[in-house]
Amino acid sequence: MNGMYFDSASTTPIDPEVVAEMTDALRSLLGNPSATAHGYGQAAARRVASCRELIADAFSCEPDEVIFTSGATESDNLALIGIARAYAERGRHLVISAIEHRAVLACAEQLEREGFEITRVRPDVNGVIQPEAIAAALRPDTLLVSVMHTNNEIGVLQPIEAIAEVAAEAGVLFHVDAAQAAGKYAIDLDATPIDLLTASAHKLHGPKGIGCLIIRNRRQLRLTPLMFGGEQEHGLRPGTLPVHQIIGFASALAKTSRRRDADRAQVTAVRDRFLHTLTAAGIPVIVHGAEAPRSPYILGLSIPGIPSDALINQLAGSLALSSGSACSSGTVEPSHVLRAMGVNDRALYSAFRVSFDRTHRVEQAEEAAHLIIEAVRRIQDLMR
Repeated sequence: MNGMYFDSASTTPIDPEVVAEMTDALRSLLGNPSATAHGYGQAAARRVASCRELIADAFSCEPDEVIFTSGATESDNLALIGIARAYAERGRHLVISAIEHRAVLACAEQLEREGFEITRVRPDVNGVIQPEAIAAALRPDTLLVSVMHTNNEIGVLQPIEAIAEVAAEAGVLFHVDAAQAAGKYAIDLDATPIDLLTASAHKLHGPKGIGCLIIRNRRQLRLTPLMFGGEQEHGLRPGTLPVHQIIGFASALAKTSRRRDADRAQVTAVRDRFLHTLTAAGIPVIVHGAEAPRSPYILGLSIPGIPSDALINQLAGSLALSSGSACSSGTVEPSHVLRAMGVNDRALYSAFRVSFDRTHRVEQAEEAAHLIIEAVRRIQDLMR
């Protein structure tokens, strides 16, 4: 493909070293890790076990608390629907933030169809879910709170530790979608009372199609499985384990975790150069969530008067980024995140996302910004 890639929040380029490990596994690990009656299966099972230990070490949890899934969407489904169905006799109320990923929002909608009640907590104007707002939403029949670590549209970091304490004090389970945070931020499950944590490999330079749900105190916590047909993953996720993908996930997570501070410093420099180049050219950029703690990996922006679909069309073939709006059946739906923050319509329909990763350099950021500047000026000329 031609053009520059700045849509890393959607998926990151896979690390070549990870590819090499996966390729070697495809060639050398023939066995099914569930077929341990022979050496081939035993070798595969040992490799899966070592990967589970690597992932557990990254999050300070026990290896048997790591449940492999196909990625964050499945993990979110298993967390919300699995808990709700398992504990329905105790209560039928869940609390989520109004700015969750679609995977969580869709689970909430499904649970409502099953007779559960969902409270959607709105953020403040900076995109932050306040712990006090979570506390106010809790009820005696609340089963679960779900709040993402890092917002996938605007990069705002939520006060996960404080929300975890609110949930723990109320005796309510707490789920965190950490798809945009795993590896990039230290998440210590020994220190923070998170009961369920979602992670995905392809957000941290690993392969697509593999992730995990970490279930703390798994032996005591019941979840109803979503699929049936095997006893893999303690009966919670049946099916033959994809050994090469698991190896890629563990390798990518371990590598990202080791270099997180250096990578974050580099990405911060890339983001800052990008923004500086835009503003120095006189482009009136709005940074959504600018006053909140934010991940440098994700920028949610609006350029008033420049529709995001027009900007992306102008950049087609030269710069890959994503719109802040989603198209469905020919209609443009404004970002639910920005809508919940109270962003006005002018900025809503101008919203787009630029996202970075450790492969980017400041020179590339500057070039990408210049491409946007040129596209904005072309659009302004067309609109005169």
